[in-house]
Formats: sequence, C-alpha cells, structure tokens
Amino acid sequence: MDWKETDERLIRRGELILDIEALNNHRKELENMNKGRPGPRYRLANSYIQLLTAVRYLYGMPYRQLEGYTRILHRLVPDLPQADYSGIRKRILRLPVDPYRHLSESKEPVTIALDSTGVKVEKAGGWIERKHGKKKRYVKIHFAVNTVTHEVVSMEVSTDDTHDSRAVPRLLDEAERRVHVAEAFMDGAYDSNEVYEELEKRRIEPVIKPRRNARSDTGPPARGMAVG
Repeated sequence: MDWKETDERLIRRGELILDIEALNNHRKELENMNKGRPGPRYRLANSYIQLLTAVRYLYGMPYRQLEGYTRILHRLVPDLPQADYSGIRKRILRLPVDPYRHLSESKEPVTIALDSTGVKVEKAGGWIERKHGKKKRYVKIHFAVNTVTHEVVSMEVSTDDTHDSRAVPRLLDEAERRVHVAEAFMDGAYDSNEVYEELEKRRIEPVIKPRRNARSDTGPPARGMAVG
C-alpha cells in the first residue's frame, strides 16, 4: 500500500467540505434563485446550505453552534450573511438531495457490490427494552456500489424485516439506469434461486458467496457451479 498516497487522499477529504468557489459565487447564485420568486427572497444560497449541512453532520454540530459558525464565515467572507439557527434548520430539512449528481459517466461495463446496513430510528434504551419488552426498530438501507470508483449507483430504504434478496430487483433497476452492469458481488444473504434468476435475466455475471448449507443440485446452473 502507498501510505503517502493514502494520507493525501484522506487529507483532501477536508478540502471537499469547504468549496471556496461556491462561496465566492454566493451573490450570483442568490440572484438566480430569487429571479421571479414570489414572496420573501432567499438570503442563503443552496451551496452555502450544503456547506452548513456537511459541517453539521460531519462534526455533530448543533444548530445553535452552526449559527455561530456563520458569524465567523461572515467575517472571513462578507458576502456570506449570518443566519439564525431556526432558519438554517428549515433550509437544511428542505434541501434537495441528489446522491447521483456527480456520478462518473461511463458506458464501459462495471462491477457492482450489493449490501445493506441498519440505521436506528427509535431511541429506546436497554432499560426500556428489558422493562417493557419493546423491540428496537431500525430502517435498512440497501445499496449497490461501483467496486472500482466506490460510487453508490443505487439505493433503497426498507423496514428492518425486509430480506436483503427482496431489494435486489429494485437496486438493479436503479443501477442499470446509470451504468452498464456486467458483474455483481454479493454475500451469503443473497444466495437464493430468485437472485440468480434475476441476474441471469439481466445477463449479469453473479459472484455470490454460497451459504454453509447450500446444495449444488438445486437452482439455476450458475448457483450449482458456485456451490460446487
């Protein structure tokens, strides 16, 4: 591993948080946002709100402290106005999110990897669970990632009782709108006849880790070869 290159890549992540060009164009962006807009005019451009959003979630900064952050930025860049914390919160919650906006464009076949993760949505502590038998619930985020660029090419959100394999068709639908999928890597949670058949129908090469008790004499030929 080239540690110097790895260090530089990690350092440059901090540069992505502060987009100086976007901040310097704040006034022009505001003019475009307010052109023909009825009612109150925007005081903060979307790019500035995106910066404040990144600062808030990367550093766990509360909204009141974020208001103080805008005061410091105003001293450094006078074109950036100060903002009150309640207004910042409303704009962040209304911010349009497009995770695929900067996705690399390519017509070359790509390999994707599918997986999922859980996000807790209920603050039920261990005492509540033991006392009242209340089950902690969470949402599942299913995603497909380009294994070369590490870019997310599709995402799905479901409840925690949705099996990973059931999200595969929707993930592939979204991914194939953006990239040409040639191969798909998955773990044992996706080892099912339905997943293999879905990939075969789309002419996508499956690379799926077989389950421990998997049999080679059932299911599509591709699954039998993987198990064998």
